[in-house]
Amino acid sequence: MPEVPVSCFIISKNEGDRIARTIRSVRPWVREVVVIDSESCDDTVSVALSEGCRVITQPWLGFGPQKRFGEDQCRNDWVFNIDADEVVTPELAREIIATFADGDPKFVAYGMPFEMIYPGAATPRPMARDNWYVRLYNRRFTRFRDSNVHDAVVTDGYPVGAFRAPVFHYSMRSFAEMKRKLDERMWLLAKNADLSSKITLAARLPIELPVNFFKYYIVRRHWTGGLTGLRYASIQARFRFLKIYRMWRSANAKVGPENFAA
Repeated sequence: MPEVPVSCFIISKNEGDRIARTIRSVRPWVREVVVIDSESCDDTVSVALSEGCRVITQPWLGFGPQKRFGEDQCRNDWVFNIDADEVVTPELAREIIATFADGDPKFVAYGMPFEMIYPGAATPRPMARDNWYVRLYNRRFTRFRDSNVHDAVVTDGYPVGAFRAPVFHYSMRSFAEMKRKLDERMWLLAKNADLSSKITLAARLPIELPVNFFKYYIVRRHWTGGLTGLRYASIQARFRFLKIYRMWRSANAKVGPENFAA
């Protein structure tokens, strides 16, 4: 594949069993791959080094700050961010390469679809529709948000280009891991949320679970995943309900987020 003037950076922690697949999906067409490792205790670092990456150890700063740190380590203004459980499809790689064929791309940022892969599967479910994120951008104009909770690229009103081909997202090794990660993330979101409106939170409690089930099962088309899709949508809905419940409980107890009980 032709090389484009792009630095790819990956944040990681204990991803030694799958980061090589991620690196190999970008290494042939980017100028460098930089891995920002959060003190892994497995072989993540040695795997990344063996794949030709530059590895920098950085204790965890929070989602946004960790990715902003990664941006700063890149040698090119054009950067591509991918997580250690994501894989660029060959079709997307070709789209990105074509964008640089005539010099600088038309837009300063580009988004792309992300399609989730169920545990044990090799390809997405039929008609997958999961997320759309900006991940290729010129850091001179736009960067990741400086937020401990959210890791989104802030485009500041710049027009954003769109790629059609997806990134495959192997977001969970198992459903047990999915539940653990969701529980951690929902606690984090609840602790950092605005607890000012108890009435609003109370009103959301009875509808949060069915609304989120509809979102994941119908809107994001997990119904095409059979029983696995039903299970996935149910777990997502449950933990998003728990987030609102935890926020409501905290607001009614008149305590700050730092006093949340486990």
